[in-house]
Amino acid sequence: MSEAAAIALRDKLSLEQLDLDLFRAQNEATLGNRLFGGQVLAQALSAAQQTIEERPCHSLHGYFLRPGKVDIPVIFQVERIRDGKSFSTRRIMGIQNGQAIFSMDASFQVKEAGLHHQMERQPVPPPEALEDDRLVALRMTDLGPHAAWMTRERPFQIRSVAPIDQAPTAKTSQAVWIRFSAPILNTTTQQQLLAYASDMGLVSTAALPHRPNIPRDRLQMASLDHSLWFHDDLDLNDWLLYVKDTPVSHSNRGLNRGSFFDQEGRLVASVIQEGLMRVAPIPDQG
Repeated sequence: MSEAAAIALRDKLSLEQLDLDLFRAQNEATLGNRLFGGQVLAQALSAAQQTIEERPCHSLHGYFLRPGKVDIPVIFQVERIRDGKSFSTRRIMGIQNGQAIFSMDASFQVKEAGLHHQMERQPVPPPEALEDDRLVALRMTDLGPHAAWMTRERPFQIRSVAPIDQAPTAKTSQAVWIRFSAPILNTTTQQQLLAYASDMGLVSTAALPHRPNIPRDRLQMASLDHSLWFHDDLDLNDWLLYVKDTPVSHSNRGLNRGSFFDQEGRLVASVIQEGLMRVAPIPDQG
């Protein structure tokens, strides 16, 4: 685990206020020049949260409009759509070079008691019985161009239920345990970090049914939209199980779903995302 990487991410979720409802963000360094969608989601939520007091977010719905660039700060502009007795709505636009790269609507609710039910979590090995993905990756010798990405220092500890060094097989779901590697002191930061984590490995879930027939290097994938619902309090300083599945892909788009459970089996958040999924042609060998 890397506490330094976790602290660096946590700090980047604290935005600089430029004017009323206008904020500037710092970008994470990545191996390419493209922003990670989870960073944009988390920072957009952070911007909206700064315009609201004592109302946690219960849902957000975002669209990735253009690829974000790492070397240009993102400006987040928040529009206060409504403040009612129980709910508040904010519209957030992420801008680079005067162009919108991301738009999101987020809704916030005063905490209320009410009826409760949830689906059950499927039995999986506990995190203590699994090895950290980064440690597994460090032993692997066939990572190729993905080696630097898979062995990097990460802000989250990630332990896949199916070890990542197993040969790929066609399937429609995957599950990982995740835990943040630095202290989280408040609910707003917990929600920001869950928004970030909800984009980790989600878009690639739609590729699972097509492996090993289509190699990873031939898949061109990008998130198109992202919806997240917070159901209950959560604690990313403890392990959460992230279960992801893909019900359908069509027209070069794959649909992905996710559920976050704590160790007691409470469903604390749900995610749905559609991603672009194109297969690159086989290079001409002639």
